[in-house]
Amino acid sequence: MPSKPAVHATAPVPVTATVPVTSARTLFIDGVWQAASDGATFEAESPATGRVIGVLAGGGRANAAEAIDAAAHAARTWGRTSPFERAAALERIATTIEQRRDGLARALTEDQGKPLHAEAYGEVDELILYFRMAAADATRIEGLLPPSVDPAKRVLVYRVPKGVVGVITPWNWPYTMPAELIAPALAAGNTVVWNPARLTSLCSVALADCIVEAGLPNGVFNLVTGPGDEVGDEIAGDPRVAVVAFIGSTRTGHRIAERAAGKELLLEMGGNGPLVVLDDADLEAAVRATITACFLNAGQSCTAGERVLVDRSIHDAYLELLVDTVAREVRLGDPLDGATTMGPLNNERTAGKTEHQVAEAIERGATLHHGGRRAPQHGSALFFQPTILDRVTESMEIAREETFGPVVPITAIDSEAEALALIESSNYGLLTAVFTRDLGRGLRFAESARAGWVNINEGTNYWESHLPFGGRAGSQSGLGRVGGRFAIERLTELKTIVVNLA
Repeated sequence: MPSKPAVHATAPVPVTATVPVTSARTLFIDGVWQAASDGATFEAESPATGRVIGVLAGGGRANAAEAIDAAAHAARTWGRTSPFERAAALERIATTIEQRRDGLARALTEDQGKPLHAEAYGEVDELILYFRMAAADATRIEGLLPPSVDPAKRVLVYRVPKGVVGVITPWNWPYTMPAELIAPALAAGNTVVWNPARLTSLCSVALADCIVEAGLPNGVFNLVTGPGDEVGDEIAGDPRVAVVAFIGSTRTGHRIAERAAGKELLLEMGGNGPLVVLDDADLEAAVRATITACFLNAGQSCTAGERVLVDRSIHDAYLELLVDTVAREVRLGDPLDGATTMGPLNNERTAGKTEHQVAEAIERGATLHHGGRRAPQHGSALFFQPTILDRVTESMEIAREETFGPVVPITAIDSEAEALALIESSNYGLLTAVFTRDLGRGLRFAESARAGWVNINEGTNYWESHLPFGGRAGSQSGLGRVGGRFAIERLTELKTIVVNLA
């Protein structure tokens, strides 16, 4: 049982489709909703309309240090609670999310920009799954009883929590990404200090409020909204933080790794893994998968189909079918409209990068077959047309780096060996997909591809939340694995106890 009751007073104004956060009490530290210590605030803007939809607390280093202090104090008792008690708390979180499904989905659409019906509800449902899965995993954390050289001794090996886990998350999946870290961290008996992306802090507060409702002991879960270069930096560098878990760009991940030197790191970073269509592929299936790979969340995913490698013998047929299907089925528009399948990009930096990479590719010889421009008539300058580029080469930036926008960059290849060579030459190694009717050939390709995850006859944006997900060793895509018990293994450590029966 908690040593002192969790405090839920002074909670922020609820996040709904019509009531924005305006209290600026969006820091949750040691069981209390509060404002930034210096009174700083920042505005949340809708990427679809540009209007202000909330005002949030701009926490800083002092607030981060206060949250870490609370988490370090709570870690002494939370890690010793029964796994079944922790599981019950996670089930309460899942139930609250379920009850607030509509409001959470609307908040996600307004704050991040993804279509309400096509995507936002799905992310909320996945959020529920993560907490329910972590609740089950909490009761399955097992140890070992290895033999001793001395027959009078017994050796016990336990999995124990590591302590304070600093969680730093991105704006592209503001529910799913935090859940795949926070849920297993709490399940394993760790305490959490969470710094969400500033760009989607409004819906992060909505999620945090669901966690708060579970009645966790004070200090077990803490939220500090504010700039990552202050809050995240403080979390990464504080010696009381045992684990730094980060999801985001490779560049930021490297800075965090340097700041957190000597700590346990769980890093999920960038990807550029291609979707490969071999000469015997089912073209219709490959085209369907390409659309999901490149246009889900408007292409703003580390597992997006950032490159599409198509065998030259079927290239023309694939391209023709793709252009026709995109023109008929991909609907850019108001993310609250039920007919919309793709919403705006989340921010100007991403929109500008997408615009630059498309223009640079065309200048270097790529052929534009669809889209290629912004579409401000839909409500803001962040709407970007679904885009198809052909004749993409290695000399183009769009082939080498993450675009994070709604673009299909197509390159014709002459063999699967060429595809594997292109994968090998990339700095990334997160996720790859291959299409072929020959499952033996697909499996051989998958085993040879330098990536942490390979899908056969499924797109690059397909994953399952309980499976180990992360980048290949030596790549720029990360370190460690998230996903169910695999995350819990990273967030616990082995403790050995020797008992002398004599």
